[in-house]
Amino acid sequence: MQASPANTTLPLSGYRVLDLTIARAGPVAVRLLADWGADVVRIDPPDRKPTLGPRRGSDEQNLHRNKRSLSLNLKTPDGMRVLRKLVERSDVVVENFRSSVKQRLGLTYEALCAVNPRIILASISGFGQTGPYAERPGLDQIVQGMSGLSSVTGEPGRGPYRTGIAISDTTAGMFLGQGILLALLHRERTGQGQWVHTSLLEAMLNKLDFQGARYTVDGHVARQEGNSHPTLVPMGTFEARDGQVNICGPGAAMWAKLCDFLQAPHLAQDERYKDQPSRLAHRRELEEAISAITRQFGVADLVERLNQAGVPCGPVYDIGQAFEDAQAKHLRMTRPALHAEMGPLQLLRSPINLSACAHAEAFHRAAPDAGEHTDDVLRELGYTDASIVAMRGEGAVA
Repeated sequence: MQASPANTTLPLSGYRVLDLTIARAGPVAVRLLADWGADVVRIDPPDRKPTLGPRRGSDEQNLHRNKRSLSLNLKTPDGMRVLRKLVERSDVVVENFRSSVKQRLGLTYEALCAVNPRIILASISGFGQTGPYAERPGLDQIVQGMSGLSSVTGEPGRGPYRTGIAISDTTAGMFLGQGILLALLHRERTGQGQWVHTSLLEAMLNKLDFQGARYTVDGHVARQEGNSHPTLVPMGTFEARDGQVNICGPGAAMWAKLCDFLQAPHLAQDERYKDQPSRLAHRRELEEAISAITRQFGVADLVERLNQAGVPCGPVYDIGQAFEDAQAKHLRMTRPALHAEMGPLQLLRSPINLSACAHAEAFHRAAPDAGEHTDDVLRELGYTDASIVAMRGEGAVA
């Protein structure tokens, strides 16, 4: 197969990727590769029902842009023969099947390596490829709870709470994408493919970061702190006259500047707030004292004047306000993808910026309908029009 000519200047142009994933975590990993030039062929079974809404919905369009779609029935001998040919000509296969399904379909690393020794198999699961929970279905909210994330999210005594986004899905997808890039670098040096895998649970335990290390090193189990930082004070959300702001003033210098701005020498001189341990011990009283003053200011005034004073401060936006903010507009976090029937769709661009590879003004293609490129991909594999018609009649492709 040939990579799309429109992508030949991007860092992953020339690499071929088979996307056999479903749901969100796997597609997030593949999207990284597609956005940076890989020729991605998505395998859509003819009878698969969309798990995240219709393919022409905003979610699926954002997940599957820059890909092609081959509708392939892996339950048929012809379908498996097509898959084998694709594996022979590909660099990466990405999947999120259960181990038993991988075995049945011949999608283990050992089986794929026998077809193509340079292949990289990238797998994502809920709980890992082995262990007591390996065959359990892994869903974002389940893993948010099992990883401990929910226990530190929300107001004290009012949880647990899930985060407002699919954090374990997207984090695991990002880590798998990084793993694929590491495996490609390793193959450049050694010529060897390998099996790369991660899971939602591994991703979230890692994402706990310093709160995780506070337990593994210090034995401390973090709890809910609401909008307040777990260890730094003051750092959190405070009330303004017309909304809320986040203020960061924990260090000695910032604390002094914040007290000066608030015209609150009584706070600066209060023994309860003299240093970081003292402020942490009396956090709730201090936060209320600060809010009593910030309520006298408007959001815009606080943001402007505190930043000028050297105290980080920002507004609390809803999603619409976030995208309409002047800095977000400047960063141009969306690009259009032209859909043949829906017209231009504004989708979220990759957050990675490369000085040698500027972001394109538009995505190469909108997310394809299932099977939109079946004939094109099969012809690239050497199938004739007559054989394609025959396979379609037998239900091997659609």
